[in-house]
Amino acid sequence: MTAPITDTVDSRADSVDARGGDRGSTLARFLRRPAGAVSTAVLLLVVLVAILAPWLSPYDPNAVDLGLTRALPSPEHPLGGDTTGRDVLSRLLWGARATLWGALVAIVSSVVLGVPAGLAAGYYGSATDRIGMWVSDGLQAVPGMIILLIVAASTRNDFTLLMVTVGVLMAPGYFRLTRSTVLAVRGEAYVDAARVSGLSDLRIMARHIVRSVTAPIVIQTALTAGIAMGMQAGLQFLGIGGGTTPGWGAAMAEGFRVMRTDPLLLLWPSLALGITIAVLAVTGSTLADVIGVKRPTLSRRERKRIAALNAEKRPAGATTTTTGSISVAAVDSAVRLENLRVSYETADGEVEVVHGITLDVAPGEVLGIVGESGSGKSQTVFSMLDLLPRSGYYTADAIWIGGEDVTTLSKRDRAQLLGHEIGYIPQEPMSNLDPSYTIGYQLTEPLRAVHGMSRSEARDRALAMLDRVGIVDPQRVMRAYPHELSGGMAQRVLIAGAIAGKPSVLVADEPTTALDVTVQAEVLELLRELQREYGMALVIVTHNFGVVADICDRVVVMRSGSIVEIDDVEPIFSHAESAYTRELIAASLDGAESRSELDAPVPAGGRRSTTEGDRA
Repeated sequence: MTAPITDTVDSRADSVDARGGDRGSTLARFLRRPAGAVSTAVLLLVVLVAILAPWLSPYDPNAVDLGLTRALPSPEHPLGGDTTGRDVLSRLLWGARATLWGALVAIVSSVVLGVPAGLAAGYYGSATDRIGMWVSDGLQAVPGMIILLIVAASTRNDFTLLMVTVGVLMAPGYFRLTRSTVLAVRGEAYVDAARVSGLSDLRIMARHIVRSVTAPIVIQTALTAGIAMGMQAGLQFLGIGGGTTPGWGAAMAEGFRVMRTDPLLLLWPSLALGITIAVLAVTGSTLADVIGVKRPTLSRRERKRIAALNAEKRPAGATTTTTGSISVAAVDSAVRLENLRVSYETADGEVEVVHGITLDVAPGEVLGIVGESGSGKSQTVFSMLDLLPRSGYYTADAIWIGGEDVTTLSKRDRAQLLGHEIGYIPQEPMSNLDPSYTIGYQLTEPLRAVHGMSRSEARDRALAMLDRVGIVDPQRVMRAYPHELSGGMAQRVLIAGAIAGKPSVLVADEPTTALDVTVQAEVLELLRELQREYGMALVIVTHNFGVVADICDRVVVMRSGSIVEIDDVEPIFSHAESAYTRELIAASLDGAESRSELDAPVPAGGRRSTTEGDRA
């Protein structure tokens, strides 16, 4: 039975953008945030003040007028006079120039020293990495203030050289950040491909590595600039590095000496320095948020509001494309998806990857979701589990789980379904177990945190589940770490964890992909046994019709984000209506000549024998 297609045209004209606008550039997204816009405006103002200080300053910052000594603010002198009769506003404006220049010198010195060294250490490793780490550790171990005092004494308080020294002392931060970023990408396949193609190391680093380092360096620079200003102010507060028109730190030192009698002399430079450092900190943290998150995260309520506005704007008579069918009433279903759509944010804008599908799973039923890579099958179950990454989101008319529409629940209440109502078995078993903890800890911790069991109850339940999934010597496995298990054993551990909470729905996402053929058969047999024993609904995501033949009652065939066919397994194999379904079945035969070979019974004696690797 081909999936019925209800009324078809998807109108997007004049629709409300759930992203709050096009993704645009990083700068555009940064400026769309209130914190980004305000911090940028204030920072630009400070920079303009520093650049235009000679024209904005109402008086010579070094001109002395004894009548202005400690004068209060007035129309002629808005911030009053300092202890020697100089105009405070003029000195603050010129002080901005000195302060920003010092921060710029320190940042440039740090970047020039730290970034290339980090690139070389991370890319080449070996002796280059060891030498770089030794130098970095040495610089961090040196008492910075003593070095600065020595430089100040030997250079007669040369301000620029002092800030270069500050930059050298801060270079290890850039070195370690760059090194760690390069280490994370140098083993990627595209870097190996560039090497194989004959590109030089310098060209690879310039074209492929630096691109990954740029964003962290920009964020680090925004934060480090504030630190450099603070260190500069501290030096000037101690009388080191001052000039004829000292920065804000020197003005703070002067105000501190007369704080009891003239507190305003301390207030003005403190405000200027504090606001500038705070703005840099906000800029850095906002940049980190913008660069690290592909799209803004909207609440479910906001999603529904946007969907309602789009529905209102849809022209009369236009309807939404949806594919699929249902078999039982919503309140009687284990899972039911109605008009599910999944979209992702990309560099070119929003891309919809699941296009309005409708399906359901009855209690005690095994449903297979089949399709080639990119067909949308995993995105469908991630939406069901509410586990889409932050760059993606879904909309649906309803998602029923256990007879309740969970789209009306809060994020927190929805999360509480996981482990209670729904169990999940991921693909790639070894990458889904934390190598830092024992198997016993990883099985018992959810039982204690989610189900409120005591330590002994959780341990007993975990041991029982390990025994039930066919693991020999569960006591030893509880003490083992993931690297001590074979792939088949690791998959059985994940199955034990998924069923430990006795869910009514078990979702298995490609549960046999990472396993050899023999172990695949054992895992499928185990899943079927557990499904019958606990009366669970079982949803299996796969690209292989052989898996469907082994275990499923009903099958959903997906292609390019839509359902092309949905029916019971027997009719699908005997007379599939979709040419795409027939192609998938043919591709899954893999040497088998008939459906009977795909659906061959389990050998006599019950469960297929377990390999030595799984019993180890």
